[in-house]
Amino acid sequence: MKSEETRNELGIVRIHKNVIASISAIAAGEIEGVKRVGGGLRNGLLALVGQKSLAAIKVDISRNEEVRVDIPLIIKYGYNIPDIAGRVQENVRLALDKMSNLSIKDINVNVQGIERGQ
Repeated sequence: MKSEETRNELGIVRIHKNVIASISAIAAGEIEGVKRVGGGLRNGLLALVGQKSLAAIKVDISRNEEVRVDIPLIIKYGYNIPDIAGRVQENVRLALDKMSNLSIKDINVNVQGIERGQ
């Protein structure tokens, strides 16, 4: 997997795509109305046994080092979908800016389903 790297006076710092995906998943899950990150039966089963699947989040780093993140979501029933998606995008952007200083090009939210909240 490709990673984002920067050089400083002490050497190179590399941020792996999985780290970007982890930050994105945690930030998305912090938003009220998000049932879970990732969709489909496989991710639902992994969530039941306490494992999170980062494979559902797609991270692309372009040649000019811009980052694009695709986040699939399941939203809780009764919440406004565009509002939740926008708040997820903003929270992910803030988290990535704060933790990585990466150049974020796109944060795409793909709502894949609705489930009852608990």
